[in-house]
Formats: sequence, structure tokens, C-alpha cells
Amino acid sequence: MTTILNISDAASLALHAMAYIASRPEGVRCAVGDVAEVFDLSAAHLSKVLQRLTQLGFLESRRGPGGGFILARPADRITLLEVLEAMDGAVLRRTCLLRHQVCEPGECMLGDLVTDIQARARDFLAGTRLSSYSGRRFGPRDTIREPAK
Repeated sequence: MTTILNISDAASLALHAMAYIASRPEGVRCAVGDVAEVFDLSAAHLSKVLQRLTQLGFLESRRGPGGGFILARPADRITLLEVLEAMDGAVLRRTCLLRHQVCEPGECMLGDLVTDIQARARDFLAGTRLSSYSGRRFGPRDTIREPAK
């Protein structure tokens, strides 16, 4: 199956998990299993992604009872573009779908579609902060568990 946007599974998991973690009340840690359940994901794969986000400084983690993940920085200081680029590398501005430019400038068979879609996607990702997901519900599996005392 193909998609218009070329975002890796790991980056997609990272974006969704970060938005979910940002949606929780401040200080409420999220266990891997809780996030995996909400999105119907493999907890093992998600765990690797969350550990990478922790290594990159986006999350803090704590093991054991009352443990889990929280944001390492305020949600209003993290954009979706930062998370995507941390996982997949820099988002390049391309004018051709092929690996090497084959069309003459202004003569692409898709017109300006490629550059327009990329610009809109980049602008959205750069302009959307995790704080915009504060308090959001992610479907019927989304429950808020109070921190263990």
C-alpha cells in the first residue's frame, strides 16, 4: 500500500505517541501498554520508538510502579516537524518524485503538485505544536489513569 506522504512507521508512531502523551494532564505518566492499547499498536515496537525519543531528549522515562513517559520539554516548545525529523531525518524540499530530477523546471508532468503538497505539509508540521493536543481524546480506548501514589 502506498501513501502520498512518505513518513516511516517509526515516525508515525512517534508523532501519535507524542501527541497522546501531550494530551494527558501535566505530570501524568503514560505506560507503553496504555499508548499501545489506545492506538492498537505493538507494544514492543512502540517501546523502541519511545526509548529513541527519550534518547533524543523529547521524553523522560521512569521504570517501575508509577513509571512511564512524560514530555521532557513543554508541549508548546515541540513541533510535529521536530519529532518527524528526529525520527526520519531532515525533510527535503523536492520538485520531482523520482530520485533524480528528470523534468525541466516548470515542465513536470504533475505541475506544481509535488512542491505545493510538500510546502503545505511542511508548514502544517512546523506550525503545529504538541500543545494543540492538550486534553484531546484519541477514541474509545483513550482513558486517563491517575498516577500511582
